[in-house]
Amino acid sequence: MVGRVDGKVALVTGAASGIGRACAERLAAEGAKVVLTDLTDEAGAAAAADIAKGGGQASYLHQDVTDEDQWVQIIASVRKTHGRLDILVNNAGIGLGGSVIDMSLADFRKQMAVNVEGVFLGVKHGLPLMRASGEGGSIINMSSVAGLKGAATLAGYCASKGAVRLFTKSVALECAAAGDKVRVNSVHPGIIETPIWDTIIGTGGPGANAGPQRAASLDAMASVATPLGFKGDPSDIADGVLWLASSESRYVTGAELVIDGGLSVR
Repeated sequence: MVGRVDGKVALVTGAASGIGRACAERLAAEGAKVVLTDLTDEAGAAAAADIAKGGGQASYLHQDVTDEDQWVQIIASVRKTHGRLDILVNNAGIGLGGSVIDMSLADFRKQMAVNVEGVFLGVKHGLPLMRASGEGGSIINMSSVAGLKGAATLAGYCASKGAVRLFTKSVALECAAAGDKVRVNSVHPGIIETPIWDTIIGTGGPGANAGPQRAASLDAMASVATPLGFKGDPSDIADGVLWLASSESRYVTGAELVIDGGLSVR
């Protein structure tokens, strides 16, 4: 099936690598005009350029999702360039592991700022533009399997992703009550091969390419924790995001799309 989001305008945060990049690529391949944002400008610009080389429509903008002024500027840019916003993927996030007694308050707040406040600001400033067309849209907030169940040494991360889960449901009800045709859902990845694991399991700097140590660690983890017995790929999450972004999920809002190889039900 081709053109499932043809003519739509999508904004994807944290799109320079991992799940965000895969989502941007998938949406562009299905006809969306995609705006990618991230802090890592070289990788973000390269991702947008690669999409364009493949025949898609994409552009890149620098963004710190914790900065409200930057959100105002990003949405203004989308409005000026495209005149509308149909799909918002609040994907940007960080993962900080470690014992709760060792985590600093500064790190706890930093993780909440990116993972929770970044999503809040995306919805706060993106929703009015999405509503302006009168045609509705789809907001997709990236949570985690860690937003559904606890995990030792990931208390702060679980807290942030659990907040995204319930924030999503509340906004979904608000939009439904407003009759604005905007659907709001959360996605809950399990063990997926992405750079976020580097800061969780200590296999390298955030945003780095996947190395053998990270890959081996995730393979071992997934073989034990996941009923399917293997780790996922960012494209597995992107396929779910595409479905939520398309009209195929028109009757879905306030839902949790869990893509975790069965990890959460073991």
